[in-house]
Amino acid sequence: MPFSAQDWPIGAALLQFPEAQDAPAARWAGTLYEVAAAGFTHVDLTDTWVRPGDLTAERRRKLAGELKEAGLGVTAISTVRHSVIDPDGERAEENLAYLLRTVEAAAELGVGTVSVGLHRELTERQRAAVWFWTEPGASDPVGDERVWRLAVERLRRVGEHAAGLGVAVSLEMYEDTYLGTAESAVRLVREIDLPNVGLNPDIGNLVRLHRPVEDWERIMLATAPYTNYWHIKNYYRDHDPATGAYFTVPAPAESGFVDYRRAVEIALAAGFAGPICVEHYGGDGLSVSATNREYLRRVLAAKLRGGAR
Repeated sequence: MPFSAQDWPIGAALLQFPEAQDAPAARWAGTLYEVAAAGFTHVDLTDTWVRPGDLTAERRRKLAGELKEAGLGVTAISTVRHSVIDPDGERAEENLAYLLRTVEAAAELGVGTVSVGLHRELTERQRAAVWFWTEPGASDPVGDERVWRLAVERLRRVGEHAAGLGVAVSLEMYEDTYLGTAESAVRLVREIDLPNVGLNPDIGNLVRLHRPVEDWERIMLATAPYTNYWHIKNYYRDHDPATGAYFTVPAPAESGFVDYRRAVEIALAAGFAGPICVEHYGGDGLSVSATNREYLRRVLAAKLRGGAR
């Protein structure tokens, strides 16, 4: 393993911070200081906060400077809701161009991984909900081979561009997309067939749904051999058989529905050695993410010493 439990790159997602694309560098510094003060040595540059691919070269240099000043490395740039197969053809083309710019920005900033997905913008009902995943969102057309091939071709193009710049691409699992099940996600990455393109098995995105879901352990067993980046978050999940109702809310990684001690064991046994991002929705997401980081370091220490089965 290239890392020990204590130096494994575990970055904080910036989901809980407001968009700061056009903010002065001093505001960036404030956010990054908070991340460092929470004990993080790495950050995930979540593009709901800042989109490095849409910054000028000068502003990217300022961002690099603020990261260095805060003493933070970067686990990845995570892009959110920029599907290259959006039904709006013009938007899909714009999203593809954006992803190509983002891998260029990653290379310029010395960031080794860009996480991308096929999930689309939240619907109006999702934006109005307390938890957006309780309302149905957009979905990719099941069985449409033309759209599937388009996804393969466009994501391969992103991967090829990234490979030329020394950047890895990680495909984030998300419900009702071609990355929404283990079988489909593995098929997609295998058909893209590039050594620098892998999977981001964000199983939290799937177990939070208010409906029956695929078994999380089976997802991990199927996707772990292809995993090159990993978003980790957890949820409490309950089901009332009498009414058929499902209920989920965010939970710390160690106490939710997914047993991450087992998930880490599966990942390590499959050879996973990539960076990790810890996330949490609601409340003080940064502090919960810090708790998740320390839990993962304890689990990693035990599994690396004892050997993953």
